[in-house]
Amino acid sequence: MVGILLFIIALFLLFAGYSVAYTFAGVSLIVGFIALGPELFAFMPYRIMSIMENTTLMAIPMFIFMGVVLQKSGLAERMLESSAKLFGGISGGVAISTIIIGALLAASTGVVGASVVAMGVISLPVMLKNNYHQPTATGVICASGTLGQIIPPSIILIILGDVMGISVGDLFKAAVLPGVMLIVFYVIYILILGKFKPDYCPPLKVDANKGQLISQAIKDVVPPLILIIAVLGSIFGGIATPTESSSLGAIGAIILSIFYSGFSFKQIKESSLETVKVTSMIFAVLIGATAFSMVFSYSGSDYLVEEFILGLPGDKWTFIILAMVAILILGFFIDFIEIAFLVVPILAPIALALNLDMVWFAILIAMNLQTSFLTPPFGFSLFYLKGVAPKSIKTTTIYKGVIPFIIIQVIVLSLVVFFPEQLIIY
Repeated sequence: MVGILLFIIALFLLFAGYSVAYTFAGVSLIVGFIALGPELFAFMPYRIMSIMENTTLMAIPMFIFMGVVLQKSGLAERMLESSAKLFGGISGGVAISTIIIGALLAASTGVVGASVVAMGVISLPVMLKNNYHQPTATGVICASGTLGQIIPPSIILIILGDVMGISVGDLFKAAVLPGVMLIVFYVIYILILGKFKPDYCPPLKVDANKGQLISQAIKDVVPPLILIIAVLGSIFGGIATPTESSSLGAIGAIILSIFYSGFSFKQIKESSLETVKVTSMIFAVLIGATAFSMVFSYSGSDYLVEEFILGLPGDKWTFIILAMVAILILGFFIDFIEIAFLVVPILAPIALALNLDMVWFAILIAMNLQTSFLTPPFGFSLFYLKGVAPKSIKTTTIYKGVIPFIIIQVIVLSLVVFFPEQLIIY
């Protein structure tokens, strides 16, 4: 009952809009103190120290810094503008370029908010000016921005690796093929839409010389692509750990900002402050979630949940369906970080007991959490875009636009569920 009470109170306060970190810590402290006694929290300093000594988590601020520097240096803007002009001549060309650049931004930043805002500021006006169907334009931007959830170096993959006790490098490798599938399915959808509904995504009138466009696109896209290959290649090749490669990415981002004349010490200071803010939020949640999981496990609730799930008919498939549906529904209302720290520690031991491939299970969770960024009414990508979109764009328009992409994500997730050996390679 202690664990159930803890879980219900935490969910209620999160739905009510209270701070995630303080909700986890406060509820755990009050419920744990009353139900289990103050002696329980004698273990808390050791848990906090283990977080502080965790070298894997050091990759989080480095990758965030890398993404913020690339955004503030104007690189994202240059990539989007060049590719939009290059692909704009075909039906749906601007939307396709937005998807491709969204993937590149995902692989260079791992931060969903930065990608959605950047593309909302740059791509959305171009599409609206070119008479794109408003729901289609907004849906493409929201869906492309969420690719940062699954394409390495994804912050959520690092968090899941730590929470579930599995190799972040293996997660990065395993996420590549599902991420590529999402990109391909998005592009195919836009091409089909352009074929049968050409007025939804008309071609862009481009006056510049084709050779000049290609030359400019190479100049704007290839250097960051080299950085991405260097960062991910060093991980996949076993040359560096994710933490070491994140420092390579941070230095590479600074070098690129110098290359594009976007470097200044003021910019580095602003990027550092932004990194500290985001990282502090994540680690505050992590410490609060550590207190939550400690009270939950010491109350014996984790064994009760495991016993209940293992007693259900259908074995592992019942568990997977229940877990995916629960995460999907929670994603309608609360943030991916909250789900990662609140729900995943409960599910991971059960997955181990069922002898599931933990890397596969983590990828399923990551893809499901990616969908949570798009699902109305509280999908964060929807609000990121609404914040920078013109006033003429209604929230309901954005809701309509993301529905086809949610369906695509569910299709790809289903393929990964039923064909793990073919699609999860690490």
